[in-house]
Amino acid sequence: MRAVTSILVSGFLGMLLLITGCSGARLMMPTPNVLTMENQDIYGNLAPELKSTEVQLFYATDRKPEKDEAGNLRYGFERSASIAFGKVVVDLGTDITWDDLLKASRTQQRLKPVKMEVKRIEEILRSPETPLPYKEVDGKIIEEPGYSAQRARDNESFRKLLLEQLALSKRNEVFIYVHGYHNTFEDASFAMAELWHFLGRIGVPIIYTWPAGYPGIFGYTYDRESSEFTVYHLRRAIKFISSIPEVEKIHLIAHSRGTDVASAAMRELTIAARAAGEHPREKYKIHNLILAAPDLDLDVAKQRLGGDQVGLSAHRVTVYTSPEDKAIGIAAKLFASPRGRIGTFGVSEATGDIKQQLEYSTANVAFVNFQGAKGGQKDQRDTYGHSYFRDAPTVSSDLVLMLRNDLDPGDPGRPLEPLGLHFWRVPPGYPNITEKQ
Repeated sequence: MRAVTSILVSGFLGMLLLITGCSGARLMMPTPNVLTMENQDIYGNLAPELKSTEVQLFYATDRKPEKDEAGNLRYGFERSASIAFGKVVVDLGTDITWDDLLKASRTQQRLKPVKMEVKRIEEILRSPETPLPYKEVDGKIIEEPGYSAQRARDNESFRKLLLEQLALSKRNEVFIYVHGYHNTFEDASFAMAELWHFLGRIGVPIIYTWPAGYPGIFGYTYDRESSEFTVYHLRRAIKFISSIPEVEKIHLIAHSRGTDVASAAMRELTIAARAAGEHPREKYKIHNLILAAPDLDLDVAKQRLGGDQVGLSAHRVTVYTSPEDKAIGIAAKLFASPRGRIGTFGVSEATGDIKQQLEYSTANVAFVNFQGAKGGQKDQRDTYGHSYFRDAPTVSSDLVLMLRNDLDPGDPGRPLEPLGLHFWRVPPGYPNITEKQ
């Protein structure tokens, strides 16, 4: 028994050390290759309000609010039964100008590191605690009218704020980022701020940040259950945002353990829409569902997502995988995943029933494989190969091309290498491919 306990404790410590690598660094991510190759100025036609090193993001969170030593608002790892909406301002360059940031955003050889800092957090409103009181009347479930009215007022207040931000962009699109295990509120803010910046600051950026970051060796188990706790709130947030007529597309981007949160919410929304006789893709406007380094058991995902055809609930589903993702590798061992986890899934493992499903499927699903070390592209910050969707300039380039230019794999301008069965590879030097690799 002691030996088993020791192995488990060591495993959790290893997991903590490995996946801590996905916690947001305080330096801006490397410039995606595509931005160093383009002649066009994607920042030239921005609204004046967006031309600043300071990036304003919206957030939705069911983290419990706290106060720091100076009395300022912050969010920790404790859970809240209510969901809060607000704004957070991230400075992408605490000691540089806007022109300096533009130069740093077009090169891999920056003169100095770009330091990021969370400047301000403003909670605008907080919904009633869930679940709302309810009862059955004549076969229908009725929520307490006063709480329902408050939620409607809150939704309208936040809708007006979203519309103000949409007015600054030529694209009526919303980008929602769902972070992974052991990430803080600040980590999520940094990740969304830098990604939105390299997308050209289009649409409205929103971070959905759930109660992760519990300290110590039980951090993974706490965060895992928090990821289950938060699904209802994310589902409500997506349902609300998609109901805004002015929002034309929603891009849902999830990383690591956040992929389970996002996919579980999408599954429940899919079931609800179909039960009501509606098409989930049309109802919820999910244009891109992106699962980066997914910490998902392959068999579980196959049953829960494939069984309910969740892939058809988005215009495009993209799954980023890497055989060198050590964090996903240790998760597979910790949970004894019989067929592994999706985060390391490759075309060679697509056999039997999975191969049959992929061959028959008409869903626009792509598995995009990244091999950092073998391609000589792994960034030094990404020691454990888990945050490559931001830290590898090739993979972040693919994200930019897909989200900004709305390209499928293999389209002109997005030259991923086809492997068959919905699988693609990120070649070295991508997207500037001058010869067959």
